[in-house]
Amino acid sequence: MADPSSAGFPWAISNGCSNAQRAVIRKVETVVAEDCGGKARIVIIQGPTASGKSELAIRLAEQLDGEIINADSMQVYRGMDIGTAKPSPAMQQRVPHHLIDIVDPDVNFTAADFQRRASEAIDSIQRRGKHPIVVGGTGLYIRALLNGLMESPAGDEEYRRELKALAAQAGNEAVHRLLLAVDPATAAMLHPNDLVRVMRALEVFRQTGRPISELRQEHGFSGDHYRALKLGIRVERQELYRRIEQRVDRMMEDGLEHEVRQLLAAGFHADLKAMRAIGYRQICAYLAGSVPLEEAIALIKQETRHYAKRQDTWFKRDAEISWVDYQKSFASIVNYVIDFLSKGVCYGKSTIQHPGSVSEPVP
Repeated sequence: MADPSSAGFPWAISNGCSNAQRAVIRKVETVVAEDCGGKARIVIIQGPTASGKSELAIRLAEQLDGEIINADSMQVYRGMDIGTAKPSPAMQQRVPHHLIDIVDPDVNFTAADFQRRASEAIDSIQRRGKHPIVVGGTGLYIRALLNGLMESPAGDEEYRRELKALAAQAGNEAVHRLLLAVDPATAAMLHPNDLVRVMRALEVFRQTGRPISELRQEHGFSGDHYRALKLGIRVERQELYRRIEQRVDRMMEDGLEHEVRQLLAAGFHADLKAMRAIGYRQICAYLAGSVPLEEAIALIKQETRHYAKRQDTWFKRDAEISWVDYQKSFASIVNYVIDFLSKGVCYGKSTIQHPGSVSEPVP
């Protein structure tokens, strides 16, 4: 995967922190920790796929003496580099990265797993006097980290087998229609091909008699595990779609088909949750002879656009995100972060607005 720093991102050529700014960061560390009740302070960078999160996170980590924690549900998998737009080795050498390449594709890595591993990484980073910077587009992971997870019943393997058999016979859409009938709110948030989560929502309804969306609303996810400054990257829709087109074309040039062939040859079959991800699913279909290559590529682009739209919808519900315009300079974003630190602000429960902020939250 090409390094985004060469793709024209405005912050790639901007100035970083001055020595005075670095001194401010060091000076306020104790103050902020005390003001925040001793809770760990983290910076979170969110946004839809192809918005430029990784490069912004790396630049911030370089300037603020930070380390990056991946919050992308697919980048945890080994051997899945091109199709997940994983930061290149060159990018990962610039600053330490955590929670990348930690499990094989046949492992069912969950939000609970992420919460535990990310919390461990945050503790480790802070013990070494560094700043944790969480970056990713998986909103559920970030919510789990900040607000915890609700308790839910154990899985029902017999019912799950029935649902899998239905999917095999009538397609994933048939299982999704079952969910739509009992929990339309959750069904609206899940793609039919996200079969694992669709089945889990049906399991919960079967065992509790209540939609999982209702249980989540009741839980409220009101835990307050960390003090977080949430930065969201704002990109105009057409510009984002242009980037997605270019990214998918670059993935094919970089060898996505070969990567999928290698995974299949290594025994990671096409029905695994990880292999059902966008890009891998379509190339598997092409290799199975189900669709021509041109159609597979077009489907990858289409599904990625739809995914970006769903991500955007998720993030815009979060009033705590301060949105930054990708056209603003990197220096402005750094100053924005330092502005919070220098004022000893406890972020995490409301959208913080100060004079000179990068942009107003999206309405």
